Amino acid sequence: MNKTMLLTVTALLSLTVLTAQAGTRDPLVNKRQHHQMKRIGQGVKSGELTKFEARRLTKEQASIRKMERRMKADGRMTLKERAHLQKRLNHSSRHIYNEKHDDQTRP
Repeated sequence: MNKTMLLTVTALLSLTVLTAQAGTRDPLVNKRQHHQMKRIGQGVKSGELTKFEARRLTKEQASIRKMERRMKADGRMTLKERAHLQKRLNHSSRHIYNEKHDDQTRP
């Protein structure tokens, strides 16, 4: 199961990198998403994140990417949409931090 989780995280990291290379208009968002997935992967490797926590955090990142794609579907992202996306990324970053520091370890 650990290998499955690591493969999932790696696949999502690859998706993030491919999205960044596709020439999106907001490279900072992609950089943050990539960094957050990297933090999740490091948490899995170090044992700071349980399988359940990593799975939940990975799904949260996928949800944010899906939301970003919907926002960009019309060809542009408004300032309001961009602010909402940043808020979701901030919230997700706090989730990652809290889960990594909650003293739950993988058996």
